[in-house]
Amino acid sequence: CWEVRKHNSSEWCHFIRSTPDCRLEGGFLDYLEGVFCVFPPRLLPVAVTLYALWLLYLFVILGVTAEKFFCPNLSAISTNLKLSHNVAVFSLTSSLHGVTFLAFGNGAPDVFSAVVAFSNPRTAGLAIGAVFGAGVFVTTVVAGGIALVKPFTAASRPFLRDVIFYMVAVFLTFMVLYFGRITLGEALGYLGLYVFYVFTVVLCTWIHRRQQGEGLPPPGSWEPEMSRDAEERESSGTNSADYGTSPLSSLRILAAALSPLDHRKWRRKPWYWRLFKVFRVPVELVLLLTVPVVDPDRDDLNWKRPLNCLHILTSPLVCILTLKSGAYGLYQIQGVFPVWALVTLVGSVLAVIIFITTSNEEPPKYHCVFAFVGFLASAMWINAAATELVNILRTLGIIFQLSNTVLGLTLLAWGNSIGDTFSDLTMARQGYPRMAFSACFGGIIFNILVGVGLGCLLQMGSTQLVVKLEPDSLLVWILAGALGLSLVFSFVSVPAQCFQLGKAYGICLILYYLAFLCVALLTEFRVIRLS
Repeated sequence: CWEVRKHNSSEWCHFIRSTPDCRLEGGFLDYLEGVFCVFPPRLLPVAVTLYALWLLYLFVILGVTAEKFFCPNLSAISTNLKLSHNVAVFSLTSSLHGVTFLAFGNGAPDVFSAVVAFSNPRTAGLAIGAVFGAGVFVTTVVAGGIALVKPFTAASRPFLRDVIFYMVAVFLTFMVLYFGRITLGEALGYLGLYVFYVFTVVLCTWIHRRQQGEGLPPPGSWEPEMSRDAEERESSGTNSADYGTSPLSSLRILAAALSPLDHRKWRRKPWYWRLFKVFRVPVELVLLLTVPVVDPDRDDLNWKRPLNCLHILTSPLVCILTLKSGAYGLYQIQGVFPVWALVTLVGSVLAVIIFITTSNEEPPKYHCVFAFVGFLASAMWINAAATELVNILRTLGIIFQLSNTVLGLTLLAWGNSIGDTFSDLTMARQGYPRMAFSACFGGIIFNILVGVGLGCLLQMGSTQLVVKLEPDSLLVWILAGALGLSLVFSFVSVPAQCFQLGKAYGICLILYYLAFLCVALLTEFRVIRLS
């Protein structure tokens, strides 16, 4: 499909429609046909600008869905399953890392993007570039930024453990790329290595606490932002019991629950926060309408009777209409009755029954089920946004004649890492640099092992137990080598400094990333090449 730009502009549309390689897998919009058929050639810069803005907005959708809906429901599920917070929120403590539920929540955009990219051999380079690119970015720019913001002493054993596991994961991926394929056993090996990593973290923490003679950490010793978020939730919402039980009160509850703005918070925030919030409001409103959120930290568990009854209808519709880009939802049973109509009918009946049998004041005993519904609905939203993201990146690659690998290591890696960057630097600025530094390595281990392992495993069928991963250029090897070299540098230099990380270490890491980026771009534009 890259050959389209070599043809006369009058032939672009015919080439796109007649070339099988130009068909985008999944997604609701055909970006290639849009830019080469809908827009005239002279308006190509306008189309690219619109696509770039839509790309940025897709990152906003991924971030909002994961932060406000996916992670809270995961937390509620862990609470309902009676899991200890030491297992469910590892990355919020200084001794445990994001290795289970919170790692899944924070890494959801990365993992879903990798799964979608691996689903098509033409976009597998995006997944490789994003997994390796995010690894280089986080272990250099983010880790170096933490050392610059707040020099600190790293925790020796957790650091060495995480770096060793990550180097093993990078080496496994390097070997997979070298042989050009990944088998069923190797894909399961990725997931098995992650399970072993989780077991190692739990065992090391238990041994450390036995040696120190400590019990479980007190509730107030977690990440300081947790209390702030709880305060914001408390100030932004009102218990349903405050509205009464009349039909009019149900409408007031629904209106209050669907309001994504807290006017008191709006007045005290700076102008740039307000501007960003304006862009987030449409996304948050749609998500509020379609994704229930259970909050165990609130007295009413965030039970909003009219809205939750509406979710019984909207959440299943979202699931079937986003799965395979609506193919299952539009399927007609016996060629007569569409699936979406059946789901609407069943959902409406259940919503009416729940509305009649419950009250505004007290959540029902089965309210925990809404956490699972919300988890599934938010996962489907993230998957849909990730599909559009991968398709639009492939389109931009065809327009600018860029490989999927360079798009993955730049745009996709930066977009998926920007949230972690701000949260880790904020954590360091608040006086918790060790916690932020640990999160750098704990999170990307989840991304590479689960992203590659699960992404390839889902593409294997009963007849095909091998997924081909052929590197499309020298850039893949430079990317893998750069990541491995950065890990070796930290593995050697950090113990050499007696784990005292200062500004010199941070500057070296950031300069290393800039040098890597220059080499990668020069390789992409064939300034650096093998004979």
